[in-house]
Amino acid sequence: MDIVLIRHPAVALEAGVCYGHSDVALAEDAELTSNALAVKLANLQVPAPRVLITSPLTRCAALAAEIANDFGCVVSHDERLKEMDFGAWEAQRWDTIDRALLDDWAANFEHARSHGGESVAQFVARVRAWFDAFAQTRELSPAYVVTHAGVMRAIASWVLEVPLARCLQWSLDMTGIVWLRRNDETLQWSLVRWNA
Repeated sequence: MDIVLIRHPAVALEAGVCYGHSDVALAEDAELTSNALAVKLANLQVPAPRVLITSPLTRCAALAAEIANDFGCVVSHDERLKEMDFGAWEAQRWDTIDRALLDDWAANFEHARSHGGESVAQFVARVRAWFDAFAQTRELSPAYVVTHAGVMRAIASWVLEVPLARCLQWSLDMTGIVWLRRNDETLQWSLVRWNA
């Protein structure tokens, strides 16, 4: 089974803004991004998708629609593929958020909800629920999933058995590709590409 996770393109927000669950527009045309992505996928010899699944947020769904046009497949949207909900911090500059609240979050990274949104543990459980259901269906392979950096890291952490804190340190560019493959006999996952 192959799953190709694709991070959404750059958004039309200034750098340093928290926009996890917020629905924000893309900085550039999704069709142009899709064309460049198609070249990258071909160069990497990534197999064409049988299915395409996306976060419903515009920054993912717009790109997914273009990719689906390129490959002639249907897009399905899944709420569980949204980025983490940062509650009151959404659409705020990170450098304007109360330092004490950020420190509280860092001190209890997995369970703190200083912002009133999801804890990291809640977010990871949501993503894992999607992934566990998805992984039960072999006929969905290969699948392309257009989503967010947090979702991609949560999936990689789970299937590669790497602590999430470590995955958070791995670079992941806009439109970066993470290609995972499962051996369907041993059910072991391996990393084919990271941030390609």
